[in-house]
Amino acid sequence: MSTTVTKLPIAARDVSGGSRAARRLRREGRVPGVLYGGDGEPLSFDVDARELRIALASSGAVLELSLGDETRTAVVKETQRHPVTGLTTHVDLVRVRLDVAITATVPVEIIGSENAPGIKEGGVLEQQAREVEVEALPTSIPEVLEVDASNVVIGDTVFVDSIPVPEGVTLVGEGLDEVVLYSVTAPRLSTEADEGVETETEVVGESGGEAAADDAGSGDE
Repeated sequence: MSTTVTKLPIAARDVSGGSRAARRLRREGRVPGVLYGGDGEPLSFDVDARELRIALASSGAVLELSLGDETRTAVVKETQRHPVTGLTTHVDLVRVRLDVAITATVPVEIIGSENAPGIKEGGVLEQQAREVEVEALPTSIPEVLEVDASNVVIGDTVFVDSIPVPEGVTLVGEGLDEVVLYSVTAPRLSTEADEGVETETEVVGESGGEAAADDAGSGDE
């Protein structure tokens, strides 16, 4: 699924009040932020916290910001969250054009592995890469890239360059054919064997203890 444009009204923010003014905004249910990039100067703004949360619900959201009679398109550069509540406390946005490709980070989800032969045989799927960089028009950035692992067998190793991407989307980065996405490893040795080793060790220990006790008893006699 590609990203859709979400409208988000913002208000210009006076930064002269510093951190005290920012705290007041948060108490009023608004989130301070800064808009960067493009052909404009940095713009300090604030936005309704609930509307921002809804707008950012999808990964890589493209935002159509409205400020008075003006509109501009932006994507999220960075968000800051409260360490306890997890609520957004500040947001940085960057201007984009809908007709110019951008680079974005997209999560990767492995699907279908529960039905794979290698998993049914006891293999373990280990996912090394959980997100990748892609290049595409802002509205073509996928929310998630799904990789089908329903046919994997023990010993398989899949690399990032094999991730299927929609038309108009390109994986970016060097050596993607050497970066492991996931691998399927053989199951561990039977726990019964481990238990057998432990039991044998215990028996040997007990036998040695009994022998020592017998020797001690013989000396007393």
